[in-house]
Amino acid sequence: MFYRPEAGHGLPHNPLNAIVAPRPIGWVSTRGHLGDNLAPYSFFNLTAYTPPQVMFASTSQKPDRPGTKDSVAQIAETRVFCVNIADGAMRDQVNASSAALPAGANEFETAGIEAAECETIDCPRVLRAAASLECRMTRIIRLAGEANVMVLGVVTGIHMREDCIVNGRFDLRRHGWLSRLGYKDYTATTETFEMERP
Repeated sequence: MFYRPEAGHGLPHNPLNAIVAPRPIGWVSTRGHLGDNLAPYSFFNLTAYTPPQVMFASTSQKPDRPGTKDSVAQIAETRVFCVNIADGAMRDQVNASSAALPAGANEFETAGIEAAECETIDCPRVLRAAASLECRMTRIIRLAGEANVMVLGVVTGIHMREDCIVNGRFDLRRHGWLSRLGYKDYTATTETFEMERP
């Protein structure tokens, strides 16, 4: 099968987000003049080691946030955000925080997620996240499409949950790395293998 995206695929569901999978989930927390916000993004990744940098993309908009969503609007306001990494045990909380709530609604409260303050930025983080990356925004880039936006940031502080450090390595095999597979499918990866580069 071959298709051009602009012509459509003819399938009952878009295959693209299942082709590029698994994708890590950036559970992005922000603070703005309307309050604290928390939302998961599966267009997320690490982009550099030194200095450490991350990106995430938002691909839709809300009626009360024209052209974008709460996370991006609040990052544009404050220039900071935190990316929380959830393990498989937190999947229900991650899903609950994806609800389309009005601007100003606090997903920490509505989803029953305990927050803590970041150390290097004025922003909340998920207290029990496997890891949290405190970030200063470097760029917000409008992408092709009506409401596609990419946020880039430099990591200024890193939290790791103590039980996720195993033999000196960050390791989520016990709980699973929570990832998006496409459609309504997710996975908590617990099986890994090592390979030496040639």
